[in-house]
Amino acid sequence: MIISLLDERPFISVKELQLMLSVSPATVRRDIDKLDEAGLARKVHGGLAALEGTPRRKAVSLPFIENRDIAVEAKRAIAREAGLLVRDGSLIIVHGGSTCFQFGTHIANRNIRVFTNSMPLAGYLSEHGTCQLTVGGGDLHREPGILYDPARGGYEFYASQFFVGALGVSSDGLLESHPLLVRFINDMCGLSNEIIVLVDSRKFSERPPNVALPLARVTRLITDDGLSDRDAAMLEEEGVTFTVAQTRTGAA
Repeated sequence: MIISLLDERPFISVKELQLMLSVSPATVRRDIDKLDEAGLARKVHGGLAALEGTPRRKAVSLPFIENRDIAVEAKRAIAREAGLLVRDGSLIIVHGGSTCFQFGTHIANRNIRVFTNSMPLAGYLSEHGTCQLTVGGGDLHREPGILYDPARGGYEFYASQFFVGALGVSSDGLLESHPLLVRFINDMCGLSNEIIVLVDSRKFSERPPNVALPLARVTRLITDDGLSDRDAAMLEEEGVTFTVAQTRTGAA
């Protein structure tokens, strides 16, 4: 996980690693020493630096403003199916990301309370929605566009459902490139009765490095009709209940 972070940025502090990985400062320092001794990174004052001349690997995750306009019909179809699962009067958690954003806009005027850490979704719901809205606090992480404080203690609420996206999906589970999102997803899963995964079919070919959540913890997965037979068979083999949303293109 530390190496994957250094693929995207030149320096990480001990404090950042401690919060992102949920480990003690002593564990972080031992890992830094090991990476430095192995010649995989360079130990510096206050943290760890990527080796000079090491090419930065392009992050798998696109900025929200770019990803928002990709596979829009598939994401809207997924949002419509997910909306059928929402019960009036309930409290739900909606994760960040473009598919969850489409879902959030779809249920913006329902008689529900939405808890979200997504800045784009909170902005939309505050201006266009009539649902009750609670926004999680913490530092602003511009990419992936969430407010989150990893050092915060337990939240004082419990939700009926957590609607969550992912950068990738495999038999290992939901995959993410950023350890901060792994931590956030696990925090929200602990507050929810049902975990509903919203991913378009492209995500089954992505392989980010970090497992955010095993498939065994997923209540239901909703994807679009671009899902391949191979990926459908994988979900069935893993015992995942899933729904295939029909896009207008697929319906035609």
